[in-house]
Amino acid sequence: MPDPTATVLTGVFAASLGLFGVFATVRQFFGIGQAAFIEAPELTDIRVPVWFYRPLDLLGVGFVFMVFSGLVLASFQMPDADKTTLSPGVLLINIGFQFFMAGTVSVLGAGRVGWVRWLGLRWREWPWVLLIAPCAVLSMWAFSAGLEFSGYVKWMESLGVETTQDTVKLLQDSKDPLILGLMSFAAVIAAPLCEEIVFRGHFYPVLKRYSGAWPAAICSALVFAAAHGSLTALLPLFVFGLLLVLIYEKTGSLWAPVAVHFCFNGATVFVQFAARHFNIPLEGAP
Repeated sequence: MPDPTATVLTGVFAASLGLFGVFATVRQFFGIGQAAFIEAPELTDIRVPVWFYRPLDLLGVGFVFMVFSGLVLASFQMPDADKTTLSPGVLLINIGFQFFMAGTVSVLGAGRVGWVRWLGLRWREWPWVLLIAPCAVLSMWAFSAGLEFSGYVKWMESLGVETTQDTVKLLQDSKDPLILGLMSFAAVIAAPLCEEIVFRGHFYPVLKRYSGAWPAAICSALVFAAAHGSLTALLPLFVFGLLLVLIYEKTGSLWAPVAVHFCFNGATVFVQFAARHFNIPLEGAP
């Protein structure tokens, strides 16, 4: 059976675009005041402001969508060997790309109301992150364990899908300390900071402004998950994306999802290095 990853991820990108289009159209047709049925009470009027976004900001969302969907779909045309033999130069370009995307959306958001107000950086309840982050990571580990015991990974294997992400493969197999260091930096520092600015700081609230909170949460989580290019990781990353949106809404500060993302990726890197050091096989984990 041919690997369905490219087909499914293409469908996910298309579904997220279609879902946003439907809810944004319904919201516009009935008027913002009459579209309350779109938003569940627990995500309505919480702490992530959207009043300052304008239709022009949809161009920024479109740019993010086109870049990530284009990169993922283009990656399926690459030979498999090229995905697992990344050089330090390519890794540096990838890290630079993440900061470029974060900087691009920052021009739109921070340029209008300032960094502090845009991302809720003045978070007085920040000590809560010491509880939120580990609880979120443990919750995701429990969810992943549930998938494993349910036969999810075996099902993916039966479809001919690669069950280990390319980045994890590099951490498992590479013997170059420079590559391992760059991969660790990309996973633990660059990704939590840049991806949260792009997907939770900009992508989600703009969609929320025009389609409502829950459609925006679902669409942004779908794009976030599909952008990682792994069918096996699609479901857990979608759930992780929803969790990060909920944490952002409940705290009103991007520091919280950044911390959760940092702990999640950091724990993953730590486990991979520990497994390498103690020769512990890690197979089948999404």
